[in-house]
Amino acid sequence: MRVVALTEAGKRLGERLCASLQEAELCFKPDSFAQIVQQAFRDGEQLVMICATGIVVRTLAPVIANKHDDPPVIVLDEAGTFVIPLLSGHEGGANELAAQIADLLGAQLVVTTANPYLQPVYTAGMGCERGCAQAELGELLRQCLDQAGIRSEVLTSVSSIDVKADEAGLIDLCTKLQKPFQVFPADELRQVEHLLSTRSDYVLETVGVYGVAESAALLAGTIAVGSEPELVVVKQKSKRATCAIARAYPSNPGSR
Repeated sequence: MRVVALTEAGKRLGERLCASLQEAELCFKPDSFAQIVQQAFRDGEQLVMICATGIVVRTLAPVIANKHDDPPVIVLDEAGTFVIPLLSGHEGGANELAAQIADLLGAQLVVTTANPYLQPVYTAGMGCERGCAQAELGELLRQCLDQAGIRSEVLTSVSSIDVKADEAGLIDLCTKLQKPFQVFPADELRQVEHLLSTRSDYVLETVGVYGVAESAALLAGTIAVGSEPELVVVKQKSKRATCAIARAYPSNPGSR
């Protein structure tokens, strides 16, 4: 992540952010401003721009591709009053990153995309072989969180199928993260079958559903907000485990 500031006040704000955000690097009044910002954008770096929105738009206009490939771009005023997810709000995770920054600064989040992103609900689903170590499960979940551009703190729960109710590694991981661990029977998990990205006949024959991780994440999201969720990270695999992350929006934003 690259935090770019053009004024002394912006620099002080950038230093605050870099002290709180992982792997954030402050870039203050670079000599080749446009070149550096454009190259960082091409390289897929998350950009936090502490300057006028117009400057950011004019600088990035030549290199913007599309919302599926562009990295997230956040704009802040130098006083840290407003936080605006400017590019790749949904697909790139700019909305989530902006919400995180707004929380850190006590700033006003300004979201202009269609869904009510102020309070998205994230749920993780996990499956594993019997006896899978907590360390492997935790590393896989971390990788998925990084891919989604979110922190473990925003997860509502970690879920699995009911045959994993006594899985020590999953239980220990949720205890460590201080997250609820919930399990669902196969017949309930099949309710979200139409939302799966992939289907495994082997898993179906083994436990009665086409996929544990995606199904558990999606069903947990459905239950949490009462509306249909989406997969923001499709099933990822380690040697002995699987993980997926779903995101859902409250059907009534004012209810949460």
